Amino acid sequence: MTEEVKDALRFDGAGLLPAVVQHARTGQVLMLGYMDCEALTATLASGEVHFHSRSRGVLWRKGETSGNVLRLAGVSLDCDGDALLVAAEPAGPTCHTGAVSCFHRPLEGRQYAPGVGLGGLLEVLRQRLAERPEGSYTVALADDPDRLLRKLLEEACEVVLAVKNGDRDNLVWELADVLYHLAALMAAQGVTAQEVGEELGRRRGGGPR
Repeated sequence: MTEEVKDALRFDGAGLLPAVVQHARTGQVLMLGYMDCEALTATLASGEVHFHSRSRGVLWRKGETSGNVLRLAGVSLDCDGDALLVAAEPAGPTCHTGAVSCFHRPLEGRQYAPGVGLGGLLEVLRQRLAERPEGSYTVALADDPDRLLRKLLEEACEVVLAVKNGDRDNLVWELADVLYHLAALMAAQGVTAQEVGEELGRRRGGGPR
């Protein structure tokens, strides 16, 4: 960790920074931990997320007993320098309860649904292609590229018809179908959400299209 980075950090009175951990591919918030300078240094050096245990007063590596480590993808510092956002690839459930995320108890409103969104959908589809369960529609599409392309075109036409007919409920349904088949194509072709996001970012920097 460079001196410039150290100077930008604004630790609290206990020498800690809150660190929100986010799934690097799906964007889902996984947990909140606390890092001191030692934990942040260990995280950056090892490539696995470390925290400072406030209850035990020691450095600990996430997953050191469960095996559910968090592999570091990146760290960002907030504008005030007093909080961290950690992007990581989880090796298993993050919460000690076995839940994917520690934030699984809604207090009010709708609970965030893990895996919803293109990144989360791609994760599920990649798992299907890796495990190849019997009867999987995703696997069948990946094994028949022409069928997958026909289905994508068919669902896109259904979206157009739903718009023309002013049928909003059906439009939502058909858009979900398009997104699924688009994600299936991406998974089959090995295209990641990050690659698409980076391309969109480049276009944003180039002005209106």
